[in-house]
Amino acid sequence: MITFEKAYEIVMNSSFPTGTEKISYTASLNRILAADIISDVDMPPFNKATVDGFACKRTDLGKELEIIETVQAGKSPEKIPGILQCARIMTGAPVPSGSDCIFMVEDSEILPSGKVRFTGSYRKDNISLKGEDVKKGDIVLESGKKIQPQDIAVMATVGSTEVDVFCKPLIGVISSGDELVEPEELPGDSQIRNSNACQLIAQVERSGASGKYYGIARDDEEDTLRIVSRAIKECEIVIITGGVSAGDFDFVPSVLEEAGVKILFTRIAVQPGKPTTFGVHKKALVFGLPGNPVSSFIQFEMLVRPLICRMMGHNWQPVTFQLPMKESFTRLSAERMAWLPVKITDKGFVSLIEFHGSAHISSLPEADGVISVPVNIKTINKNQMVTVIRI
Repeated sequence: MITFEKAYEIVMNSSFPTGTEKISYTASLNRILAADIISDVDMPPFNKATVDGFACKRTDLGKELEIIETVQAGKSPEKIPGILQCARIMTGAPVPSGSDCIFMVEDSEILPSGKVRFTGSYRKDNISLKGEDVKKGDIVLESGKKIQPQDIAVMATVGSTEVDVFCKPLIGVISSGDELVEPEELPGDSQIRNSNACQLIAQVERSGASGKYYGIARDDEEDTLRIVSRAIKECEIVIITGGVSAGDFDFVPSVLEEAGVKILFTRIAVQPGKPTTFGVHKKALVFGLPGNPVSSFIQFEMLVRPLICRMMGHNWQPVTFQLPMKESFTRLSAERMAWLPVKITDKGFVSLIEFHGSAHISSLPEADGVISVPVNIKTINKNQMVTVIRI
C-alpha cells in the first residue's frame, strides 16, 4: 500500500500528450489552447471616446466652444478642432486629432449662440488611448488555458477565428459485477442499479474529455478480458469499477495483466478508495477503481481528472479554500488519509455531512466539497482551520 502522494506522482508521470487539432473559435469553449493567441491589432485601434460628450483641448475647458462636427462610432473625424473649437462625439468613436480630453454631455451647457461650455469640475480625459489594452504582437491568451466565454470574445477581437487546441482523450468506462443492472431496469433480489458508469461519464465530460461506455463486465475473467482489451485498443484511458478488492471474484488486476497492462500499484492509503489500481499499457493508461460510488467519484477527482487535464496540456488543480470547522470530529483509525464530504454553513463554517461510508452516494449532492484528514491525525477540533476541496 502506498501513500496518496506517491500514487499521484506515479499517475501524473505516466501522462502522455493527446496531440492537437485546429478548430473554429466558436466551437472552442472548454477546450485547452495548444498555442498562444497573438493580437494582430492594437486595442483600441485608435484613441477612442469612452463617453458621449465633446472633444477639445484641455486648455479650452470652461470657455465657450464652437461645435464644428459630430463624430459617430464607426465614422472617422473629418475636421481638426482648432482653438475654442470642439467636436460632438459619441462613445466608441475615434477622437479628432489634437483633442486631449472629452467632457461629458452631463457636464455641458449649450448656449443660445449654439456654442457649448464645460460646467463640471472633474476633468477626467475620458479617452481610451490606442493600444492601451493590447498592442499588436502581444500574447493575449497563453497555451494551456482552458477556454472560457470571455476568451472567445478576446479571440474574436484579435481575429483568431481558428485556434489550435489539444485533442480530447477518449476515456473508456467499464462497470464490473454480476450484481449490477442498468438504471432503466428494476433490480431483482441481490441486485443494484449501476450508478458508477453514468457518474464517471459525466465526470469525464466535465473534465473536458470524451467518454465511451463499454457496458457491464460480468464476474467472468474471459468476458472481462474481452471488454477491457477492446477498450484499451480504442481509448487513451480506461476505467473499470469494481472487482479490485480481495474477494474471490475480484480478479480485475489479474485480467489487466493478462491484457498487457503493467500494474504500478493496487492499494492506496486513503479512505475511501483503498483498493484503487493503476497500470500502463503501450496504448492506454488503465485505472481499476472501487465499486462503491463515493470511492470511484473521489478517486476520479483526485487522480484521474488531473491526469486527463495534464494530457491535454492543462495544469488543473481543484479549487481549495481555508475555513474553520463548526464542530469537532474524531475518527477511530488514522492509518489512512481520509476524505470527508462537508457543507459550508451560512456563517462560513465547515460542517460534516452525515456519511455512512463509500456506498452512501446520496450524501454527495449535499456536499460543497471534501476535507482531507492526514494519516495519523484522528481528531479535528472545533474552529480548527481546514482545507476544503471543491468537488
